[in-house]
Amino acid sequence: MGCTRAVICSQPEVAKAILNSSAFADRPIKESAYQLMFDRAIGFAPYSEYWKNLRRIAALHLFSARRISAFESHRQALTNSMLESIELLAQSQPNSSVKIRGILQKTSLNNIMGSVFGRSYSFGCGDSESEELASMVKEGYDLLGIFNWADHLPLLGFLDLQGIRRRCSDLVPRVYAFVQNIIEEHRASPANRDKGDSDFVDVLLSLQGTEKLSDSDMVAVLWEMIFRGTDTVAILLEWILARLILHPDIQAKIHEELDSVVGNTRQLTESDIPKLHYLQAVVKEVLRIHPPGPLLSWARRSIHDVHVGGHLIPAGTTAYVNMWSITHDEKIWEDPLSFKPDRFLPSAGGVDVNIMGSDLRLAPFGSGRRACPGKALGLQTVHTWLARMLHHFQWLPSQDHPVDLTEVLRLSCEMKAPLYAKPIKRNTVPFQ
Repeated sequence: MGCTRAVICSQPEVAKAILNSSAFADRPIKESAYQLMFDRAIGFAPYSEYWKNLRRIAALHLFSARRISAFESHRQALTNSMLESIELLAQSQPNSSVKIRGILQKTSLNNIMGSVFGRSYSFGCGDSESEELASMVKEGYDLLGIFNWADHLPLLGFLDLQGIRRRCSDLVPRVYAFVQNIIEEHRASPANRDKGDSDFVDVLLSLQGTEKLSDSDMVAVLWEMIFRGTDTVAILLEWILARLILHPDIQAKIHEELDSVVGNTRQLTESDIPKLHYLQAVVKEVLRIHPPGPLLSWARRSIHDVHVGGHLIPAGTTAYVNMWSITHDEKIWEDPLSFKPDRFLPSAGGVDVNIMGSDLRLAPFGSGRRACPGKALGLQTVHTWLARMLHHFQWLPSQDHPVDLTEVLRLSCEMKAPLYAKPIKRNTVPFQ
């Protein structure tokens, strides 16, 4: 690929060898990621003591089981607001059709802002701070999702033919000012925050000794948390709803499961999720058929010469795992192009595949040292929001905007055409 030495793997066994090898502990740094300060954050920082420290901080203070559980009320409150917005929008439209993507994106952004910064925002209401935040996240997502020729032909970087370097230079000062302002607000009023309700900014400011981060490093880490935690949940939920609209029989099975486990007289809680086996199987099947990082987000870089699968891979080689190929391989999956959640249900003759990184037949969050640190939080959020959306609504196709499953690869694999759907209330359970 230009000046980039690369190998591509499409076999689970070889993929596991690569992703779990200490020889592939680095990530290739895209120019846009470097320009946007991500080389000092968890996703792209070189494998080092600094990176290990970041990973440890995130695991202990943001993505631990205790922390995830503590923020259930925050997730539920956001879900309540999201469901109310969906109902109001449906009532205001002549055909009751709702554009789902914008609602999911705004809710996802508020979700991560609450846990990271202890804040919530009102988007689309003319608030300048909210609009600036949404604009920065969108611009950063676009910049990282663009295929940058300068990553593989370095001489083109000086010409900046795609304008990526210029756009990054314009965005970084805005990001730095926005995040630094929130850090200063937290620093100025530490006594106003109860320890049990502290957010991730409070955690970073409280670090001492070798764990303590500079302000510029805190900005990089917090910016990445905002950026990486926003669109992934929204994109996955949009794919799931699209599939359920096209497969009403599968949607009906989830409704039956919800009625059996939750009923129609109370609100669903996160303690109900482990009992919703079919809903979880549907999420796995969507992750299989529409893997969020089919190729580019799986890149690793060898830090020394290494043998994999009988082949010598020199130091500095970029290794890609083609997860899309693995999840659509008929040698691995029976009838791989068909949408069949039952394949993950032992009660239906399927196999309960672990998707957290130990089984490379389906590892949507990665595996090894560079696996997504927020995978448990992301999956909990998806399960909760999906269950609530299906508990309260039946989702029907829009008359004016048919479901289009055409994929487009940006930073993640997403729907090319935004999903429109018609929500129909199923019960009288209040959202609150």
